[in-house]
Amino acid sequence: MSEKIHACAVDDIETEDLIRFDVGDRTFAIYRSHKDEFFCTDGLCTHEDTHLADGLVMDYIIECPMHNGQFDYRTGEAKRSPVCVNLQTYPVTVEDGQVIIEI
Repeated sequence: MSEKIHACAVDDIETEDLIRFDVGDRTFAIYRSHKDEFFCTDGLCTHEDTHLADGLVMDYIIECPMHNGQFDYRTGEAKRSPVCVNLQTYPVTVEDGQVIIEI
């Protein structure tokens, strides 16, 4: 069963950036693309459990700050080693200027 959670306001995330969002003991990363689209993935790199919120966003790629592995944050696909396990992604909607994630 999924749950919809208010994560942040649209204005909390700058274009081509991300923020960290924690729910209980889980960490998520919420992204705003260069086309003002919003996406959500698990917030920890699958390689070394590093917080992706400290990483670099370029186009639709998040680069992990520890070993520079890369993921496509739209799909979670691992794109550059050392990462080889994909990120889990979550549906995102925007309602009345608020970013809602479904986990």
